[in-house]
Amino acid sequence: MSLPAHITPPSPKRPAGPAERAPVYAMVGNPNCGKTTLFNALTGLRQKVGNYPGVTVEKKIGIAYSQHGRPLQVIDLPGAYSLAARSPDEAVLRDVLLGRREDTPQPDRIICVVDASNLERNLYLVHQILDLGRPVIVVLNMMDVATAAGVKIDARELERALGVPVIPCEAVHGKGLMELRLAMSRIELPLAKHSWDVPAPIAPAVAELQASLVQHDARNLLIARAEALLLLTDFDTVRVAGSKPLSDRTHAILEQWRTRWKAEQTDWSGALIHSRYDAIHALCRPVILRGRDAKPSVSDRLDAVLCHSVWGWFVFAALMAAMFFSIFTLAEHPMNWIDGHVAALGDWVKGAMAPGDLRDLLTDGVIAGVGGVVIFLPQILILFFFVGLLESTGYMARAAFIMDRPMSKVGLNGRSFIPLLSGYACAIPGIMATRTIENHRDRLVTILVTPLMSCSARLPVYLLLIAMILPGETMPAAQKAGLMLLMYALGTGGAFLFAWLFKRTLFPGGSPHMIMELPAYQPPRFLEIARHMVERGWLFLKNAGTIILAISMVLWALTTYPKHPNPEATPTEQIAHSFAGRAGHVLEPVIKPLGFDWRIGIGLITSFAAREVFVSSMGVIFGVENADEEDTTPLREKMGQATWPDGAPLFTPLVCLTLMVFYVFAMQCMATLAVVKRETASWRWPLFQVAYMTGTAWVVCLIFYQTGKLLGF
Repeated sequence: MSLPAHITPPSPKRPAGPAERAPVYAMVGNPNCGKTTLFNALTGLRQKVGNYPGVTVEKKIGIAYSQHGRPLQVIDLPGAYSLAARSPDEAVLRDVLLGRREDTPQPDRIICVVDASNLERNLYLVHQILDLGRPVIVVLNMMDVATAAGVKIDARELERALGVPVIPCEAVHGKGLMELRLAMSRIELPLAKHSWDVPAPIAPAVAELQASLVQHDARNLLIARAEALLLLTDFDTVRVAGSKPLSDRTHAILEQWRTRWKAEQTDWSGALIHSRYDAIHALCRPVILRGRDAKPSVSDRLDAVLCHSVWGWFVFAALMAAMFFSIFTLAEHPMNWIDGHVAALGDWVKGAMAPGDLRDLLTDGVIAGVGGVVIFLPQILILFFFVGLLESTGYMARAAFIMDRPMSKVGLNGRSFIPLLSGYACAIPGIMATRTIENHRDRLVTILVTPLMSCSARLPVYLLLIAMILPGETMPAAQKAGLMLLMYALGTGGAFLFAWLFKRTLFPGGSPHMIMELPAYQPPRFLEIARHMVERGWLFLKNAGTIILAISMVLWALTTYPKHPNPEATPTEQIAHSFAGRAGHVLEPVIKPLGFDWRIGIGLITSFAAREVFVSSMGVIFGVENADEEDTTPLREKMGQATWPDGAPLFTPLVCLTLMVFYVFAMQCMATLAVVKRETASWRWPLFQVAYMTGTAWVVCLIFYQTGKLLGF
C-alpha cells in the first residue's frame, strides 16, 4: 500500500444520525486561548479559569444546549500546542481524539478554539486535527486582543480556505456564543477541504504505519493516517494510564524506519513539521492583515518592567509581601467577629445544659475544636484571592519566566515553578499541574518537592503560633507578616534544595530548556475569583464540619476516657491517663529533643490527616484542661499557660518557632499522598515523601531547637 506525496483525504463515514444520540463535542486548543472560559459559558459549569498553562490537566465533561434545546455533550480537554504528545496532559488530548481512551468514547465533532492574536501558531494544532477527517468548528477567540494588537483577520477567507465553520468570538464578553450554538445545532457539518504535501521520503513510512494501525488496531483509514504522522513526529513516547497501547507490529515498523533514517541521516520529524508549517504559512497569507502602524501592545510594555531581570524581582517580592501583610491586616476584624460568636456559642451551651460529659463534648470537643479552625477562614479567603488574581491576570506565567534562571540552578526550569507556586494554595492541584511538564524525571522531582511549599492548610498553624510569639493586638502587622514570609521562604528554599539534590542523585540529567508562551494580560475577572474563593472557602468549612469535627469528637473521647481512678485528679492528670495521653507519652521520647511534649505529640499524630487539625487538637486538649473553668480564654492564652512538670513554660517562642519549622517540612496530609500515588501509579513515591520530609523535619528541628537553647533562647 502506498500514498502519493500529495494527500487529500477521502470523505469518511459520517457520525450516527440525530435520531440515535446527540453528538459529542470535544473542545481543544492551545494553552491560554480561552478554551475553558468558552466551555464554562456554553455549559454553565464553574471549571477553574486561569491565564496560564496547565489549568486544565484532565478532561472535564459538561452539557450544552443547542438553539433548539437539544442537549450536546462537551468534553473540555487539556490545552496543547500539538497532538504529538510530549507530556501526560497532551497524551490525554491525543488519545481521546484518536479513540484510544478506554474511559472516553471518540468524540463525534471537534471545536478548535484558537487565539486570534496568535493565529498562525494556533493553526498548527488545528491542521493536525483536520487530518482526523472529523467534523470541525474553528472558534476565533480573543478577537478583541487581536484588534488591540493591530491584527485583522478575514474570518470568511479562513472559512473558505479550511472548508469548516469559522466563528469569531470573545468568550470573556459573551460575544459569538449564539453563532457557535447555531453551528453546533446543525445536523451535519461540512468536512474540511484539507490537503497538504507530505514529504516524498516520508510517504512510504506513513503508508506502512497506516496499514498496520488499520489491521491491528481497527483504525479508521483517516484516523490511522493521522496517527501515523504523529508517530513519525516524535515516536509517540508518552503513554498514560487508561489508554490503549500500540501493537508490537506498529512498534517494530517504527523502529525499522527510525534505524533506516538514522543511517541515512534523514530528519524525518523536522521534515514533517516544516512541511506542515509551510502549508499553514501559505494558508495565513491572505487571512491575516497587520496594521502598518502597529505599536507595542500593553502586554509588551508591562513585560518590559514585570519580566525585567532586576525590576521583575522587586515586583514579585512586593506582591508576596503585600499578600502576607493583607492576611494580617484585612482579616483582623472578621476574625474577631468569628471569635466572639464562637465564644458566645460556648457560653450559651454551658448555660443551657447541665454539667456532664455531653456538655463537655459540645463545648470542649465540637466548639473548641471546630471553632478554633473556622476562625482562620478570612485569612484563607485572602490567600486565595491573591492567588486567583495572579492567575487570572496572566502574571502567573511571568512569575514562572523570572524564576526560570534560579530554577535552572537546581536542574529544573520555570515550567516547574507554576505547580510550586500553585502549591501555596494547595499541593493537590499543584501536583496535578505537573502533567504539563514534558520530561518525566523533571515531573517526578516537581511532584516530590511541591508539598514543601506552604499550603493554605499550614496557615492556621502558622497564625496560631505567630500570635503566641508576638502576642497582643498592638504588635505591628509588619512583624507578623515578616515571620509568615520567613516560613514561606523556608519552604520554598527547602523545595529548591531537595530538587537540586534529587536531580543529582535519583534523577540525574541536565537542566531542561523552557519554552512557554506569555499570554496577553487580561483584566482581573473578579466574578471568577470570587467564585473560586467561595468554592475554596466552602471546601474549608466542609472539612471543618466533617473531617475536623469527627477528629475533634474522637480526640475529645480519647482525652476523656478512660476516666482517672482518682475523682480529684487535675485535668492534666486526666489527659495523661487517657488513651490520647498514653499515645502522646509513647511518642514523647522521640520529640522531646525538639522541645515538644506529649500534648504536642497528640497534635502531631492527629494532624497527619490534615495539617490544620493541629489547631483543633490543641483546642480540644487545652479546652479539656480548662473544662472546670467558666471562661472563654482564647486558645493561644491557654496554650501559653501550659508548663512542663517542673513548671517551665511549654510554648516558649523558641518552641513555637521550632513547631512552625516542623510543619514547614513534615508531610502531614493524607489527601496529598493519595494524589501522589495516583499521579505516579505507585506507592513507592508517596512513602518516600513521608520518609524524607518527616525525617528532614525532625533533623532540622533538632538542630534549630538545640542551637537555640545553647544560645540562651
